[in-house]
Amino acid sequence: MPVIPDQSPPVILVAAQPADLDNLVAIRIEAMRESLERIGRFDPVRARERFLNGFDCRNTRHIELAGERIGFIVVRHDQEELLLEHLYVRPNAQGSGVGSVVLKQIFKEADAAALPIRVGALKESASNRFYIRHGFQFVESGEFDNYYVRPRCRRG
Repeated sequence: MPVIPDQSPPVILVAAQPADLDNLVAIRIEAMRESLERIGRFDPVRARERFLNGFDCRNTRHIELAGERIGFIVVRHDQEELLLEHLYVRPNAQGSGVGSVVLKQIFKEADAAALPIRVGALKESASNRFYIRHGFQFVESGEFDNYYVRPRCRRG
């Protein structure tokens, strides 16, 4: 039987601009709503303020699929690690493999720099299983979040 190439459109990462802020906040709120409601912490005003306080478009990329912005990622680089601050995918696109494709790209960046990746995930969120499934190791638990690290790839 012949192999048919995958015809699905590629997932691409596109640099965010300062003018994208409202759209990014809307995606964050939409993506986190269910998990935050589950633990009684959903507050769209607070979610907006928290995002605004740390927003830097230089570290932010939209996740696009077929020209539609379906999520975003924020990765901060420092000398000792990559901090995956945000990875949000709209609920209607979750479970489609988009997050895995995005993580593979971030893994390439981390491996090229020989850096580990640190991430936090809201307790009771499905994102905990997602990160463990992709090789992150549990490090510690805070009041509302669990923290994970993907060890650096050793070159040699």
